[in-house]
Amino acid sequence: MTTTPSFTSPILLSKLPATGVTIFSRMSALANEKGAINLSQGFPDFPPDPRLLERASQALLTGNNQYSPMTGLPLLREAIAGLIARHYGRSVHVADEITVTSGASEAIFDAITALIKPGDEVVLFDPAYDLYEPAVTLAGGVCKRVTLTAPSFRPDWYAFLEVLSDKTRLVLINTPHNPTGSCWLAEDLEQLWQAVQHHDLYVLSDEVYEFIQFNDEVVSVHKHPELAQRSIVVSSFGKSFHLTGWKVGYVVAPANLTAELRKVHQYVTFCTATPLQQALAEHLLALPEESAGLAGFYRQKRDLLRNALANSRFHLLPCDGTYFQLLDYSDISDLDDVAFCEWLIDEIGVAAIPISVFYQTPPDNQRVIRLCFAKADDTLMEAAQRLSAL
Repeated sequence: MTTTPSFTSPILLSKLPATGVTIFSRMSALANEKGAINLSQGFPDFPPDPRLLERASQALLTGNNQYSPMTGLPLLREAIAGLIARHYGRSVHVADEITVTSGASEAIFDAITALIKPGDEVVLFDPAYDLYEPAVTLAGGVCKRVTLTAPSFRPDWYAFLEVLSDKTRLVLINTPHNPTGSCWLAEDLEQLWQAVQHHDLYVLSDEVYEFIQFNDEVVSVHKHPELAQRSIVVSSFGKSFHLTGWKVGYVVAPANLTAELRKVHQYVTFCTATPLQQALAEHLLALPEESAGLAGFYRQKRDLLRNALANSRFHLLPCDGTYFQLLDYSDISDLDDVAFCEWLIDEIGVAAIPISVFYQTPPDNQRVIRLCFAKADDTLMEAAQRLSAL
């Protein structure tokens, strides 16, 4: 008689024990389950430019469906260089300073992995997009937080100087800022440069909403020559062309930083969908000024939503960029923001995002939620009507 050997499962120690399903997935799932209007997750509910879809269709049917070069199609990198030159007056080297990635998320992960070693410190500005800290943790780094204060959510540079140390390796900035909709001013970039120029550190600038700025002056690391020479700038075609599902982003960095980032990129995705790169390259070359109209397009949607909520019991915080609007609900409920967002879905039929989840330590008694206005006008009006009934 033989006996079956018994086995015990190995102990699985999570590298991200505090990380669960993202708040975006959670709120979108609840919205789908309850049939609520989804103003939580940041994706458009309207179609992109049909000419771009036609170019993608043609590229799929008649173009190259095999691997692109690891760094991105040359034609697309050339188009990106032209885009940067037009918007920012910066000349970048096509071969050595531009890398196409499978979305901005991959670009941020690659950059952090390439630069951060165990024990290195990374400065984040809270509230911070929820991708940043897990990537730093996986690389063995330690996050140091500087809190942005409502309603402007601009940096406190005295507080920033206090967290800098000999261990600081990277400062991660995000403007226009998700989740607050705030934008840095040119003086903020100069303050950052004055603070870091004598430190052995780099800057990772998440600029995925770069073309959705409503102030008169457009601010970007691309426009600060000294800072640009030690920065990795991340951009997103998904945000710029209403194509979040395509997951095509790109990175601009000096050659030495680009070389290190590419070492990681080649083993994460190697390359991005070739036909989509082809379509975007052709679109940029055919319509070079299209991105210049993005701010006006979203300003109209912002104003539509703000005007529709003007007589509600919500307090509307400033929105200078992105497609996100913050609402203070202190006059409506004492619930914490997570519970309030769940209540909104159940009782009002509108899905939003709580802001507290983007902080390491949320401010006491802050009751603020985020709405996405990258939606069709009738969707925004229906949501505003429901919210105004509170």
